[in-house]
Amino acid sequence: MWTKSGSYFFFGLLLGVLLATCGFGWYVRHVNLRPGGGNEKYVLKLAHSLDQSHPVHKAMAFMADTLKTKSAGTVELQIFPNGQLGSETECIEQLQRGALAMTKTSTAPMESFIPDMAIFGIPYVFRDEDHFWKMIHSAIGKRLLTAGESVGLRGLCYYDAGARSFYTTDRPVMSPNDLKGLKIRVQQSKTAMDMVEALGGAPTPIAWGELYTALQQGMVDGAENNPPSFFTNRHFEVCKHLSLDEHTRVPDILLFSEKVWEGLPGHVQQWIQEAADESATYQRKLWSEENEAVLQSVVEEGVTIHYPDKSEFASKVAAMHGSYEGSQLGNLLQQVLDIK
Repeated sequence: MWTKSGSYFFFGLLLGVLLATCGFGWYVRHVNLRPGGGNEKYVLKLAHSLDQSHPVHKAMAFMADTLKTKSAGTVELQIFPNGQLGSETECIEQLQRGALAMTKTSTAPMESFIPDMAIFGIPYVFRDEDHFWKMIHSAIGKRLLTAGESVGLRGLCYYDAGARSFYTTDRPVMSPNDLKGLKIRVQQSKTAMDMVEALGGAPTPIAWGELYTALQQGMVDGAENNPPSFFTNRHFEVCKHLSLDEHTRVPDILLFSEKVWEGLPGHVQQWIQEAADESATYQRKLWSEENEAVLQSVVEEGVTIHYPDKSEFASKVAAMHGSYEGSQLGNLLQQVLDIK
């Protein structure tokens, strides 16, 4: 016979199961993993929009292995690629709520949270690759990683995303004049839109996952990104011209939820930071190899690679540099230009 006490017992049991099943979005903690021990296990979730063949995903998988070794298995990093847990913006919002531990994003959409991140989107701010890495490893680069703590976002490390160039469906971009009348897909970044506009094109923000279809259907005439992304997302099937003007170097950034971070013991934080730093070094090597390989691959797929005169593009955006004078971003721009 069903009694009131039995009803309470059933309700309590059901509630316990639900809590155990749902847990926390970012980790599950198991107390006393070893008999008589006080160790706890943390299962951290990392979501991103890239596929598993991308050098950045491989670096994060490397981080997961490194973290497992450093923690003797007490910290597990679960990776959800291909936008399984949401878009870049949605993942960032989940970090702010503490519903997700980590995500990878380009620094471009981070402008909305950290205005100084716009420095990476300013065209031709970096003289060359060496200048870019000097900035990344400088006090400026390190400060930008932690600049989002007030909005719930902690940067762990940068991942190399190479130089961004234009690729188009019908004609190459050999000079800024070739951009006139072209709709060019850009990220959700005011700086990126200002750049394309300054060069004479029509900036068109479109989500990365929707770009292939937009190119195929003629909604845009081209886009701008690095060669590996151009290749791994098969945009070469639609765009047969890759013009290496290398206008910007916009790195990826590995973000951690500040809410989650504050709930972790110091030694776990240290393991995570060390594993992230080691993954960044590993990813830079992978990126260099991948970039070289895909340039050859896209040619084999029928793409023509063009090498325009970069000075024409740099001259065209000189006024854009001048527009920042007297502002906080302008002061930061000057500091970066002064790095030797």
